[in-house]
Amino acid sequence: MIIKPQIVGRRTLLAARNARNFWTKILRGKNKPLASEVLTSYLLQSGEPPWTSYFVRYVDVANDQRGMSHFNWPAGDSNYHVLRTGCFPYIKYHCSKRPAQDLSGEDRFFKAIKILNLAMLLRPLCPTRPLPAQPCLLGPPGIPTLMYGLAATQLIRHREIVRTPRGDVTIYFLLPEDKGSQY
Repeated sequence: MIIKPQIVGRRTLLAARNARNFWTKILRGKNKPLASEVLTSYLLQSGEPPWTSYFVRYVDVANDQRGMSHFNWPAGDSNYHVLRTGCFPYIKYHCSKRPAQDLSGEDRFFKAIKILNLAMLLRPLCPTRPLPAQPCLLGPPGIPTLMYGLAATQLIRHREIVRTPRGDVTIYFLLPEDKGSQY
């Protein structure tokens, strides 16, 4: 990457640093808890459950886990395998207590699915002249997580407050969870 210096008054600033600082400020928000802080705080607050599945609103957190789909996350004495996806207006987390292992292959797989979904969203629904072996799609492709998020706004039945070092955050559940339940 070529970095061109910008002259601003007496100071020389690097364009790359300015861009990074700009996006950091935008993504971080003012004193919002980090999504990772909410994740860790909730797992510890709920006594390191065997599993959990919740939503957190994008507007309530600074999304510091952008680009992470399937990963290990330590909390207290436990390790969790976390499946994470954006489903506007929420970020969805599914956490299972499991030993740490290399999840890079699964993470790449889930990222590929998300990219394919986006690519399908950007292509037209039907070719101008469909071939017999190329049927026209019946619905808009590429938006399952958006639809999941929009449906969740109507299906959420339970809320909990997570206490973080930067303030309280409400997380949302489709149903109340039985803490400690294996399933």
